[in-house]
Amino acid sequence: MTTSTATPSDSNKDMWDAQQYMRFGNERLRPALDLLAYIPEQEPRHVVDLGCGTGNVSALLKARWPAADVLGVDSSANMLAAASAAVPECRFLQADLNQWQPDNLLDVIYSNATLQWLPDHPTLLPRLLSFLRPGGWLALQMPAMQDAPLRQMQVELAQSPAFAPYLSKIRQQPGILSTEDYYDMLRARSAMLDIWETTYLHTLRGDDAVTNWAAGTSLRPYLEAIPDDRREDFRAAYAEKMRTAYPQRENGITLLPFKRLFIVAHV
Repeated sequence: MTTSTATPSDSNKDMWDAQQYMRFGNERLRPALDLLAYIPEQEPRHVVDLGCGTGNVSALLKARWPAADVLGVDSSANMLAAASAAVPECRFLQADLNQWQPDNLLDVIYSNATLQWLPDHPTLLPRLLSFLRPGGWLALQMPAMQDAPLRQMQVELAQSPAFAPYLSKIRQQPGILSTEDYYDMLRARSAMLDIWETTYLHTLRGDDAVTNWAAGTSLRPYLEAIPDDRREDFRAAYAEKMRTAYPQRENGITLLPFKRLFIVAHV
C-alpha cells in the first residue's frame, strides 16, 4: 500500500466534526449516489452502511429499500449523534471498523469513502465478503488521491522542520491498492466483479475552498494533533500551497479534480 495522509485512532478523542464534513455535502454525496445506483434492484433484508458518518447515505439506503433493516456503523460518536438525530428510521452502532462483524449474514454491505482509512485490505475485503449471504453485494468507493497535491502537501508539511516536532509521530493513512491488485484479490471470491475509477471535477466556492474541503477529512487528523498555538500556522501554510496547486478562478470558483475508486462485488 502507498501512504499519504494521517488516519484517526478509534481509541483517541473523536476528531470528526459532522458540521465541517457536511460543508461540501452535495459534492461528497454524488459518488455515493453513483455507487448506490449500480446495485441492481432487489429486496434485501439486512443492509449495512459501513462508515456511515452523519447518516445521509443511510437515509438513502433506507429510502431505496424501506423494508430492510439498515444499520449504520461508524467509529465516531460525533458523527453517530448527528446520524441518530437526522435518520431515526435507521439503527446506528459505534464500533471499531477493523473489528466489527455482523450478528447475521448480510444482503448488502455499502461503504462510502471509509475503507481507505483501514489497513490490510488483502485481509479486510475478503473478510467483508464472508459476511454476505450467497447473492449478496459488497459496494464501496474510496478516494484515490494519494498522489494529488491535496494529500501530498499534508505529508510534506508534516515532515518539514517547522512542524515535524509536533507531527512526526502521527500515523499515516494506509492508502489504497491498485485496481489490478483489487481485481486479483477479489475475482476468485466473486460471482461478478466491477472495478472502475471516476474523476469528479468539483466546483468549490469561497476563499481557500480546497483547504476547507480537506479540513473535513484528510487534513483533520493533522489539525487535531498539532498544538493549539501552532494549528493556525499549519493551516495557513497548507492553504498557501493549496492556492498554488488549485488556483481560484476569476469567477470565484476553485476547481478540484477528485479521483475515486469504485468496487462492486456480487457473491
